[in-house]
Amino acid sequence: MNNKKLKEQVRGYWNKASCGTEFIEQPKYSEAYFDEIEQFRYTIEPEIFSFAQFSRFYNKKVLEVGVGAGTDFVQWVRSGAIAYGVDLTEEAICNTKERLALQGLEAAELKVADAERLPYKDDFFDLVYSWGVIHHSPDMEQCLKEIVRVTRSGGIIKIMVYNRHSLFAFYRYLLCGLCKGRPFAKWGDILFEHQESIGTKAYTYKEIKKMIAQHPVALRLMQAPVTNHDLLYYKSSFFKCSAYLMACLLGWHKVGWFMTIELEKQ
Repeated sequence: MNNKKLKEQVRGYWNKASCGTEFIEQPKYSEAYFDEIEQFRYTIEPEIFSFAQFSRFYNKKVLEVGVGAGTDFVQWVRSGAIAYGVDLTEEAICNTKERLALQGLEAAELKVADAERLPYKDDFFDLVYSWGVIHHSPDMEQCLKEIVRVTRSGGIIKIMVYNRHSLFAFYRYLLCGLCKGRPFAKWGDILFEHQESIGTKAYTYKEIKKMIAQHPVALRLMQAPVTNHDLLYYKSSFFKCSAYLMACLLGWHKVGWFMTIELEKQ
């Protein structure tokens, strides 16, 4: 499958429902709708707050790549950032604009745009932030190149991508590989075919470091602590306890599904 066709499939998948909205039962665009999205997101993924550090970027130019339902984007606006947001889908931009309007908030800009071709000039942002987005792009390396390009010298880049050497990736292999009669399937292939939109990728530490080395950035943080997803929060106590023991044995801070990366542009 060529990249153009793959990108259209990715766009179509996320345009049906922005990440985090698929389980919401409240009327769309109501206050209860957005409250439920926010509560669910930060209950399941509380590590977002310590990583993003929303309040530290008051009056700074911030770009969020992949706004989704707008939950994190609203935090940037509430915290006084000069917030710009892009997403590949119209659905995400509509969600975010409706949420801002409902709460009487205003962003600097929101637009549909491709992360592989960001519509901003070089060295424009103090911070570029992206949580769980660019690994869905057919060309994540191009996304990273664009993110670095639009970040000013001394600016910060905070991104989260999926970790292939994680407990969650192992569970997906068991479910979609071993249990489906594909014991020799590669973890990366399983995730590409069966994790969220087609084309989803996950990376190793070594692969990300190699990618980063091609850009004028300094690595400030790279870690993958165990998350609720790795601990199978939606399963029975037996599975949750088993997952907890595996996390302790394999290394709590390196086998998590979310690889968080912080860079400083040189």
